[in-house]
Amino acid sequence: MPRFSPLSTAPVPERAILVGVDLGRSEWSCEESLAELARLAETDGAEVVHTMHQRLDAPVPRTFIGSGKVEELCSLVRDLRADVVIFDDELTPSQQANLERAVGEPVKIIDRTALILDIFGVHARTHEGRLQVQLAQLQYVLPRLRGMWSHLVGEQTRGGIGSRFGQGESQLEVDRRLVRSRISTLRRELERLERRRGVQSKARWDSGVWRVALVGYTNAGKSTLLNLLTGADVYAKDELFATLDPTTRSLVLDEGRKITLTDTVGFIQKLPTTLVESFKSTLAEVRAADLVLLVVDASDPHRELEIDAVRAVLEDIDASGVRSVVVLNKCDLLDQEGLREALAAHPDAVAISARTGWGARGLLYRIAREAAEGSVTMSVLVPFDKGLLMKMVHERCQVMRESYVQGGLMATVKADERMARTLAPYEVLSDGELEGFAESEKDGLVDDVDDQGVPSDEVERGDA
Repeated sequence: MPRFSPLSTAPVPERAILVGVDLGRSEWSCEESLAELARLAETDGAEVVHTMHQRLDAPVPRTFIGSGKVEELCSLVRDLRADVVIFDDELTPSQQANLERAVGEPVKIIDRTALILDIFGVHARTHEGRLQVQLAQLQYVLPRLRGMWSHLVGEQTRGGIGSRFGQGESQLEVDRRLVRSRISTLRRELERLERRRGVQSKARWDSGVWRVALVGYTNAGKSTLLNLLTGADVYAKDELFATLDPTTRSLVLDEGRKITLTDTVGFIQKLPTTLVESFKSTLAEVRAADLVLLVVDASDPHRELEIDAVRAVLEDIDASGVRSVVVLNKCDLLDQEGLREALAAHPDAVAISARTGWGARGLLYRIAREAAEGSVTMSVLVPFDKGLLMKMVHERCQVMRESYVQGGLMATVKADERMARTLAPYEVLSDGELEGFAESEKDGLVDDVDDQGVPSDEVERGDA
């Protein structure tokens, strides 16, 4: 028997009480929304010890909940030794301050927005992600600075000479200036990163590589799907907001076409507006995509509400017009009847299981079909000295047939509109017509194109 028992260094989870108000305005019931809030709290390392809710026509301006519920909350905090109280809706600064005074220190009063921001702060890993989260946190904190120096306010109430320059008010103004200055600095840095991202996005657009973006409710399995399709090693875990930072990987379809897949931050109902604003540069990848895969947890009983929440965010970022395909993930958790119901609700969807790989080939076929939509079939002769153009043919087109002849690469391809314009000077109708070409005609055909294998008019416009 050891003489001394070692002290545990494991962090002790905070004991949390959840509070919700049913206003009768949301498609989500109060119980369902609080259940999701409980998952958020557990993701952030808290232990939910009690949940309470109230039915109101409108929030109480002073404390959000009624006075009787405030007394009940204070009693629960004492009896359950709670460390934090989390409200399911965003509190105004004055409501938060009034509740803190009622409950008493050291118990914290936070809302869903603060909880999500805290989770984002833990999970952001890249430099840009951390800047975006810090900007959202500072924008949330700025109107709540008042009261942090209340122990000095008493010096202003005594009156007399110098009373107009109380230390509390001056320190508060200093803090506000510092926060505003930091917000301005973060915005400038994010604008610089956004310009860089725009250059990279334009380079991908100019390369003609077809772009697919994965969007969906948090924990729908987007990162697992990215790993399955591309062999990437993106962090994936069964928790809310496991990954925040966008990840782009390339993939070559069976037809030979090269595409990119981008995993984006997960969405959630009541997503804080400050986060949507801060992550707009990241979500720009969705707006620039050729196809959006809306990944859905098919086993979730709230999948229809989650789809609506995702589409609402897509509309907020002006990405609702991008072509989309619903991907019903986690179908391995459904029985046959459940799978039939899910497909009946979304007959054009693709059913898969990113965890087991079931349905992956069907999804790749659907992506290839979407990528080929609007393509034209053409036969081209690409001269041997146009190596870059040959590479573009193999990466940006579906090569149906190819052979090397005396004049260069003879290929029958399916090309999109931009690539068809690029290949137009090289188009021939058939192998027989190729044999009839005079050398002078071939030379003229080649001269219409610049040395990089791209039509000269596109080079002047900067499209190549």
